[in-house]
Order: sequence, then structure tokens, then C-alpha cells
Amino acid sequence: MPSIIERFSSIFRPSRKSLNDLPMLLGTSWAADASTPEGAMRVAAVYSCVRVISETVASLPLLTYTRSGERGKMRATTDDRYWLLHDQPNAEQTSFEFIETLVASLLLRGNFYAIKKQSTRGRNAGKIDALIPISADMVTVKVTDGPIKMITGYDIAGDRSYAPSEIVHIRALSLDGVMGRSVVRDASDTFRAAQAAQEYGRRSLENDATPSVVIRHPETLDEEAAKRLKDSWSEMFSGPRNAGRTAVLEEGMSIEKLSMTAEDLQFLDTRKLQRQEIAAIFRVPPHLIGDLSQSSFSNIEQQAIEFVVHCIRPWCVRIEQALGRKLFTPAERQTLFCEFLIDGLLRGDLKSRYDAYVGARQGGFLSVNDIRALENLNPIGPEGDVYLQPLNMAPAGAPVAGAKGGE
Repeated sequence: MPSIIERFSSIFRPSRKSLNDLPMLLGTSWAADASTPEGAMRVAAVYSCVRVISETVASLPLLTYTRSGERGKMRATTDDRYWLLHDQPNAEQTSFEFIETLVASLLLRGNFYAIKKQSTRGRNAGKIDALIPISADMVTVKVTDGPIKMITGYDIAGDRSYAPSEIVHIRALSLDGVMGRSVVRDASDTFRAAQAAQEYGRRSLENDATPSVVIRHPETLDEEAAKRLKDSWSEMFSGPRNAGRTAVLEEGMSIEKLSMTAEDLQFLDTRKLQRQEIAAIFRVPPHLIGDLSQSSFSNIEQQAIEFVVHCIRPWCVRIEQALGRKLFTPAERQTLFCEFLIDGLLRGDLKSRYDAYVGARQGGFLSVNDIRALENLNPIGPEGDVYLQPLNMAPAGAPVAGAKGGE
């Protein structure tokens, strides 16, 4: 009759597969799904990157401004498109949800489409009442033949054809200026490898789970005795409630604790490398998707700023310019434009900001009200608009007190 060690080995035998088996796993049907947006979102690192980018951009206020003076601007709150972008683009979505959908579509499919629902009657004819997002999978873009590609229309499955002026089309990275490229398709090998490793780990846990300890008995136990010993041990020492309890062994029994094998450590290193590769593709700092191995107290703030500058800001500029081109006429674009309020993401910690404000205030290029506006506070009145001038400084060309001619 087999010993208790043999019984445990038959039940919990560790997998003998290695990471060399991953290419074989890539040929399975579930791995092929990683080349589609839905399949790629099943990879934890991809889901985390898409979510952190889309939610960060969507959390930024999107405001419409009118140019005032040479370099000034004012919020165009009297324009209907201000509230369309800031509050509710359509009857089903808030501004946050709309921008979140927009960015996620750009990240996964490379293109975003929305129908401009416009009024057709009365004085409001031509007014944009809503922006209705359409899945990129349902849109066929019609382009001209020849070396110079021009969009002539959009066919939407289950609907009608739309003219270019009726559709808001925002592209991600494009090589022809017509269609954006999908990162899921371009980096499908990386995503499929990550999904293969993820599935490999799941299957190992489900089918080849290894116990934390093995109990050794000097004698051979029958099946019933082995089962009683196993159940008794699990009841007394398994689970968080039994953590730290003292085990008393009788009849010459001993315990052998199982540790991670070299294959296990290699697998974990592979998963970590794949997370870092996916983070690099989306330009997301690894610490934002749960990898803190390269982060420290001294560099994590700088990584956050780099995330805003090199990842979030380019997406914001792309969206701002595309919406401005589609929502405003050429004449209106001379005075109207939309812009995300991104400055808040670039602010440092409280002490750093206040030290900068002190220098700006004493240097004379920020007033009290300017500083309060940067901190999202209301102005204190006209007295807050006074700009200081250091005593040892004067405007260029101004006479200096006490100076004599020729000196």
C-alpha cells in the first residue's frame, strides 16, 4: 500500500512543465484572443494600463475657452458646446464616461467614432445636441483610391452612411493619416505571451497545486488512516484563524516544508518582465500597475510627473485638437478652443508648491489671486490683484534714484 508521502505526491504533484512550454501554449484558442481588444483586456497588466490612462484623462475637466486679448482666455460658458463637453455629451453618459470610452477605444482599437447629433429645424439648425459614441468595430471608413487617401464617408453597421462632417473621428498613432493603428494588433506578440503566462499560472494552481507542508510518518498508513490524519491536520492548522498554533507530533512523525523551486522563481520573473514590457508599451510607470520594484520614495513623484508629461499630455492634446477641428468651424476656431485642465496633475507636494509661490509672489509675476486660482480657491477681491516689485529692481530703462548723469 502506498505511503502517505506517495499519496500526497499523487494528489499534489508539482508540475514538471517549464517556461519552455509557453510557446506550445501560445497556439491555443484562448491565447489567440489576446490579439483582439476583448482578449487583451483579459491580461491584468493591459487592463490596468488602459484603466489608469482612461480614468486619468477622464478625470480632467474639459473646458471650452474664448480667446481674450493677445494671450488671455475666458471660459465660454455661454456656448452650448461648453456644457456638451464639460457636463453631458449625450443622454446616456456623463463627461467622465464619454472621455473614458473615447480614450479606451483609442488605446485598444486605435480609432474613436462619435455621431454628431445636430438640430435640423428653426434657429438652432446645425447646433450640436449630442455626441453619440459608436464602437469602432461597427464602422467602415470609405476612402478614395490612389496614393492620396481622403475620407469620403463612414458606413455604420445597422445604420446608414454618414458624411465626414457628421462624424467625430479621432485617431491614435497613424501611418497614413486616415486610420489609427491598434496597439493590440501591433504588440499582439507581447500580449499573447503575457496571456499565455497568466493562463499557465492559473492552470498550475488549478491542476498541479502543491501543499505547503508534507507530513512524514515512519509507518505505512492505510487509506482511511491517511485521510483522518490529513483532515485532522487541515482542521487544526489551516486558515487564518489557526495561524501560529503549535503542532504536537506523535509516533515519530515529522514535517517537511516545501519551498519554491527554481522553475517557480523563473516563472515569477517572467511575469514581472511581461508587466514591465506592457507598461512600457502604454508609457505607464510600473508602480501604477502594482510593480514597485523600481520605485522609491525619492523617485516616485518624478515618475508620476513623467507619466503626465509623456503619456497623459499627448493624449489630451490629440483629443483637444480633434474635437476642436470637428466641433468648431474654421471661423470659430479663431476665437474658440477646448482644453483639458492638466496643471493639477503636475503640481508637486504642498511644501514644494508653497515655496514656489513665495518666490513667484516676491518676484512680482504672481499676485495673491493668481496663486489662489492655481490652488482652486476664490479670489479675495481687487486687493489680491496687486503685483509686488522688489526694491532692488526696476523696469528696464527707468531712471535709477540717486544716479547722476554720465555715471
